[in-house]
Amino acid sequence: MTRIPARTFAAALVAALAGCSQQPTSLTRAGLEKIDHIIVIYAENRSFDNLYGLFPGANGIANATPAQYTQIDNDGKPLPYLPPVWKGRDPDPAFPRNLPNKPFRIDAPPINLPLSVATRDLIHKFYPQQEQIDGGKNDRFAAVSDAGGLVMGYYDGSKLPLWKWAQEYTLADNFFMGAFGDSYLNHFWLVCACTPTDPGVPAVQRAQLDSRGWLKRKPESPASALDGPAVFVAGDYSPDGYSLTTAQPGWQPSRTPPAKGGDPRFADPSIHTTPPQTAKTIGDTLSAKHISWVWYAGAWNEALRDGMQDPAAPRQVIYNTAKDSPNFVVHHQPFNYFARFAPGTRDREEHLKDYADLVAAIDKGELPQVAFYKPQGSLNEHPGYADVLSGDIHIAELVTRIRASTLWKSTAIIITYDENGGFWDHVPPPPGDRWGPGVRVPAIIISPYARRGFVDHTQYDTTSILRLITRRYGLEPLPGVRSAMGDLTAAFDFSQ
Repeated sequence: MTRIPARTFAAALVAALAGCSQQPTSLTRAGLEKIDHIIVIYAENRSFDNLYGLFPGANGIANATPAQYTQIDNDGKPLPYLPPVWKGRDPDPAFPRNLPNKPFRIDAPPINLPLSVATRDLIHKFYPQQEQIDGGKNDRFAAVSDAGGLVMGYYDGSKLPLWKWAQEYTLADNFFMGAFGDSYLNHFWLVCACTPTDPGVPAVQRAQLDSRGWLKRKPESPASALDGPAVFVAGDYSPDGYSLTTAQPGWQPSRTPPAKGGDPRFADPSIHTTPPQTAKTIGDTLSAKHISWVWYAGAWNEALRDGMQDPAAPRQVIYNTAKDSPNFVVHHQPFNYFARFAPGTRDREEHLKDYADLVAAIDKGELPQVAFYKPQGSLNEHPGYADVLSGDIHIAELVTRIRASTLWKSTAIIITYDENGGFWDHVPPPPGDRWGPGVRVPAIIISPYARRGFVDHTQYDTTSILRLITRRYGLEPLPGVRSAMGDLTAAFDFSQ
């Protein structure tokens, strides 16, 4: 008789029970009909442990074993201490050297950086993240990161407004980002559970991988993570022509300006941009069933005007991190890459709108049945150009506004983060497919029907949001959605 290891059996049992909790029932179907509005708020770049690792009742940092947090060097041996926090190629003098090889508080001595202060950005790319995960061991985050030991940093998030909402309603502590890598790809996975294609990209820009499927390093890359951050070859496109990171759309808003004397709504055609995408999105399936929906973006109207300026004019809004700029981030706008939403189309006018339109719709009680909201860059919590606290306050104020509106009694709000931002998390991602899922991220479910004071351990990923929307409105399922992931209904109690 074959003996099943206890850990394997326990994992299988948990997965089986989670699957049972997701089986359709007449009670759940009737309950879902009480929800007339689903609002998805998509913040930026935080692993679960980075913000909610100290949340009571959650699978947090206290549960991490030495095997789950000990970081290894490029030679596979444990690091004697964490690499420096890098500032370029040199250690950042603002951070102490030789931090112990384990998680540490960013907002406590000896670092004392509060949630109101932005840290530097950290690498969070498609291929490097897979190396960081290292088959589920999560032990190469520090060695791969261009930020060195910062990847192991976390906060006490208990003073955050959204923490309070999570305490009152439901926090999902087993929710994973849909795809490996960065925001660009994970925004596609939110709306289509798909990866954009760019078959014409030159071979020189396509990734070169080693026998493990990891991105090759350049000859000058240091032998040890203690001597400097890794230096990789190009990895923005897969060898077979998938676009994996921060490419630009062929129309405004775009980092690519319009051509001199050309149609200002479009990017300069002489500069390579992502070709218009044609995969089916959740927008397509919603529209096919005549379900109203809108993607709202902070500073959308300003960015449209900014993008249509003379190409020689400096951008005031798009990718502008100046203190007085909203910092509109183009690659956080997935529908703007699809042919169906090109300039001049009816779908663009109906479905891509500004944050001010969202506020007006809430106040009038006229919100569409499905609403996505992407905060502007200065309020999205992204390391490097935004702090955590400002964005958290902004989102919490929006939730408060919704709860005070006439919409509240029939609304479900899902707040999550597009990806981990390069930060470590101790929970290994579940098996998936070529594209993900990636690292665990926070997710909060708020509704009159959400379970109260509940930590939901059901296994989810970003495509679970699509599963919930699809199930509620009887839509055609998108092919990339992972059926092994829950559909978020375990977070609700419709008997309330």
